Amino acid sequence: MGTDVDVIERKMIKPSSPTPSHLKNLKLSLLDQIIPPMYGLIVFFYPAEASSNNSDRSARLKDSLSQTLTTFYPMAGRTKADEPSIDCSDDGALFVEAKIEINLSDFLGQPDTDRLNHFVPTNDPTTAELAQGCITQIQLTAFQCGGTAVSACLSHKVGDISSLISFLNSWSSTTRDDPYSVIGHPPVFIGDSLLPPIDMSLMQRKDTRSEKLVSKRFVFEASKIAQLKAKVSADMEELSQKDHYYTSRVEVVLALILKCAVAASRTVRGSFKQSVLFQAVNLRPRMDPPLPENSIGNLLWFLPVVIEESDMELGIVVHKMKKLVNEFVNDKAMKFKDDVLSVLGEFSKWRDFQEMELYSCSSWCKFPLYETDFGWGKPMWVSSASLAFKNSIILVDTKEGDGVEAWVTLDEENMVIFEKNGDLLNAATFNPSALDITTQSL
Repeated sequence: MGTDVDVIERKMIKPSSPTPSHLKNLKLSLLDQIIPPMYGLIVFFYPAEASSNNSDRSARLKDSLSQTLTTFYPMAGRTKADEPSIDCSDDGALFVEAKIEINLSDFLGQPDTDRLNHFVPTNDPTTAELAQGCITQIQLTAFQCGGTAVSACLSHKVGDISSLISFLNSWSSTTRDDPYSVIGHPPVFIGDSLLPPIDMSLMQRKDTRSEKLVSKRFVFEASKIAQLKAKVSADMEELSQKDHYYTSRVEVVLALILKCAVAASRTVRGSFKQSVLFQAVNLRPRMDPPLPENSIGNLLWFLPVVIEESDMELGIVVHKMKKLVNEFVNDKAMKFKDDVLSVLGEFSKWRDFQEMELYSCSSWCKFPLYETDFGWGKPMWVSSASLAFKNSIILVDTKEGDGVEAWVTLDEENMVIFEKNGDLLNAATFNPSALDITTQSL
């Protein structure tokens, strides 16, 4: 498939009503400061609809986006390079219209992970120059058959994956003229009310980007996940592990990916290097009192799980992840509110891991991504795209909700070894047809 995505128009969509003067500046929290300057992004693929064409869809999306930005006003603002705040300037969200001269079924039949990047506006140099400081970027791409791809990109400085989904829920509800969920669940911008920002100029973060990164997609079906869970149970019994917890599908999939990635690194390097996985933990339900689901901000913590050479059994990796999460939730998460010293204490420990092999994971599982309906039905496929960060893992539900799609980004040399790992190939299918896991025809 050699056809490129062609950009038709780039336009700033401003809020339908101006932001009040007292809301013009949103101060970011300490948690927002810690997050690297990147975009969280999701791509939704929709089949053609007889009752509307791409021009109709574009007009509806732009109009509803303008209305949604009135409530989600920071999403129409700009980041400030010199201070931890958002200028809620109403400059607008960037809306890109594009087209591609292939059918949606051709793309979904064998998803091209490199081409997938062209469905998001953040990878186009011309768009990037226009969108400097832009919080929100949207792209609508029309396929030859009438199907569409809608991508949503939100600056991580404003919010996490939960924040992006709250925005998408409101935007899609407005597009299909269903204001109930918008009225009933208005966004709550946490900002610095939870944890005030600090001067972080002296805290340098190691750059984990690389020029030779490869992102690939692996799909774990429910039956294979069940086998992995059985293997974890067997490992626990063999180790006489007393505190054997219930194991989730996300945990076993993540543990296997980590185990195989560490093994690949050891093969390429010629020796084992101590590794650490930064596992994202949602703080909203774990605060005291809990924060509402529609709280907007980076309300998560990346919990470090150190992997030693003796930890390479699947059950051991799962146990370490779960044990540390439970300890964090029970002993530390609730103390994060208004306790800058506790957060800084945990953050300072991250510097101890800088000489280790660093991995990070964000799970989108259990979020209602396949419920994102703009008025022309639910998506056929929901996807991530390639990330410019080494050793990153994103986990997404399959459409049925019982499997897991994993997007793994590794150094090119490591990926060659990783994708041939026998344990991985026994449990996952490499980049299968997206039609097979959704529907067989358009």
